Amino acid sequence: MMMSGLPVMASGAKARVVVIGGGFGGATVAKYLKIGDPSLAVTLVEPKTVFHTCPMSNSVIGGLRPMSFIAQRYDALRKQYGVEVVHDYAMTVDPVKKAVKLKGGQSLDYDRFVLSPGVDFIWDSIEGYSREAAESTMPHAYEAGPQTELLRGQLLAMKDGENVIIVAPKNPFRCPAAPYERASLIANYLKQHKPKSKIIILDDKEVFTKQDLFMLGWDRLYPGMIEWRSGSFGGHVESLDPAAMTVATEFGDEKGGVINVIPPQKAGHIAFAAGLVDNVGWCPVDEVSFESLKQPGIHVIGDAALVGPMPKSGVSANSQAKVLAATLIESFGGKAAETLDLSSLCYSLIGPGYAVSVAGAYSRRAKGITEKPEAVHLTSMEATSKQLAEEAVQSDQWYHAITHDIWH
Repeated sequence: MMMSGLPVMASGAKARVVVIGGGFGGATVAKYLKIGDPSLAVTLVEPKTVFHTCPMSNSVIGGLRPMSFIAQRYDALRKQYGVEVVHDYAMTVDPVKKAVKLKGGQSLDYDRFVLSPGVDFIWDSIEGYSREAAESTMPHAYEAGPQTELLRGQLLAMKDGENVIIVAPKNPFRCPAAPYERASLIANYLKQHKPKSKIIILDDKEVFTKQDLFMLGWDRLYPGMIEWRSGSFGGHVESLDPAAMTVATEFGDEKGGVINVIPPQKAGHIAFAAGLVDNVGWCPVDEVSFESLKQPGIHVIGDAALVGPMPKSGVSANSQAKVLAATLIESFGGKAAETLDLSSLCYSLIGPGYAVSVAGAYSRRAKGITEKPEAVHLTSMEATSKQLAEEAVQSDQWYHAITHDIWH
């Protein structure tokens, strides 16, 4: 496929690709570019030396797994695949000179630039909330690492009988099922250690993904412990008071021993610096090449991108990255890859040995990306205990498989 902004490279030329973001999208595209064409010069820019995955982080918060379980490193990308990994922050992008300036002062030239920066948070979306509040009293824990440990520590320290309040964001946001999986696994912890406590989910939305499956699981495993309030029934949050640990709603104030505020989201900050975002804070892209509709020669994948009907998830980013790697290799004059389709898959652990899932597949055509209705799969409401336990095992297998595919 011939893409705008760059002709096919001359024979023998060494194309340079700079990738920003070492998560599910960025690390995958860097690895698969080198697998597909080892002659490419691929530089991956990621500030973290250890990347903690959001998938499975709720298990850490709920006390089912240690932090080490979700820790991924970049040694294999460097040593086995030849990716140059630079641990720094990308600050500015010059699409004319085709250069990225890093915080440490280094400038990286590129022929193609791939952006997979994940999400940033809209801090002023709720009165009283701020980055400072998130780092001290009301963690979001939607970027795994210190935030995960902070929320886990607060759960351990809270008194039996105090409430846990989860403030869920409006759509679109990263991993639509995660707030409800989190409520489930926190409830599992409370049931064992603080049975007088309960969880209140305050949600601006009227419905959420896998809602019937979650509520069925809550009734079975945690009867009376989880209360979900939709936007029209008291779920809209008017303001927060981090000092008093209260949340103001139209039905009055709620006090929490732990308050987990997940703010509305937007593309990572570098997408703004590069001029790639639309008026609602996300990156519109060509749905076949993932090339930015704002800046030619720059591609955006993962949570920051608007990619048709695909959800913002790790599997989506990983899937998009493989397609993009093949597309770029072809544009550089490499061997054309077979047509690759896109997929999504989301497992949600409701309790130990109890998981549900939703999967989808998507076709790439000239007109864009469309969902394949026949490929959509959702756990049945009639699933047996054995089937739900099998899904929990499959969830573990999926996590090991995808992290090995990306970082090993």
